[in-house]
Amino acid sequence: MKKLAQIVLAASLGFSANYATADAISDAAMSDIRTAKAKVRDEYRNPQQTLRFFGLTSDMTVVEVSPGGGWYADIISSVVKGDGQYVAAHYYVDESTNDYYKKALDGFKEQTKPGMKYEGALITAFHPTKALDIAQAGSADMVLTFRNVHNWYMRSEDEGVDNAFGAFFKALKPGGVLGVVEHQLPESADNEAMKNSGYMKRSYVVAAAEKAGFTLEASSDVNANPMDTADHPKGVWTLPPRLALEDQDRVKYLAIGESNRMTLKFKKPN
Repeated sequence: MKKLAQIVLAASLGFSANYATADAISDAAMSDIRTAKAKVRDEYRNPQQTLRFFGLTSDMTVVEVSPGGGWYADIISSVVKGDGQYVAAHYYVDESTNDYYKKALDGFKEQTKPGMKYEGALITAFHPTKALDIAQAGSADMVLTFRNVHNWYMRSEDEGVDNAFGAFFKALKPGGVLGVVEHQLPESADNEAMKNSGYMKRSYVVAAAEKAGFTLEASSDVNANPMDTADHPKGVWTLPPRLALEDQDRVKYLAIGESNRMTLKFKKPN
């Protein structure tokens, strides 16, 4: 009823239904379920602008890949709660999984219990070689992945990346959207840098998505940072928030800020 009232109000004021959606994204981003520490990073991650660019609406079934501690989940799940469905394709856990991933998954599961912030969310598993059924085939309106492509590549190179994009294509409905945000390596850099820097070439990501069957619909500079050269002693982790060099050149890297990121919107053809 609240959602309907917002739409009716928007219509009465002469706005479109998209206004109501944008308002829902803003409300979710400013919600008290998000910590002050999380909100500080909005300056670099631009969640409202990013989710609007991807076309998120409240009635969608949205799969977020590897949501970790839930930085984006706090926003996305709030937007779709009630009219849509949030699916967390979380860490795949087996006997070889380290405690960090196990604890992260357990913590996320705890938040899906009645009365908790992710109540109603579904949890599936994703791993680029071990777990690829992230949702029922053809059920998702949108699949979103934030700063993950480098992990698949560093772990399994082309096989891992190809498997991932293939899984996303399978999960999406015809016409569904795949949104990708990733640390961007300059096209002039050596391809070897993708193996350990945390940065990926835009051309590589686009080619991988197209190989899976996607078409590139649009790109955005909303998460671009021209001050980032992508050439740092400890790769992308040299920059904040990680600051892998600790106090060494700390002021320099804080001044650069977080990484330069590509923001790509793909579509599964009808």
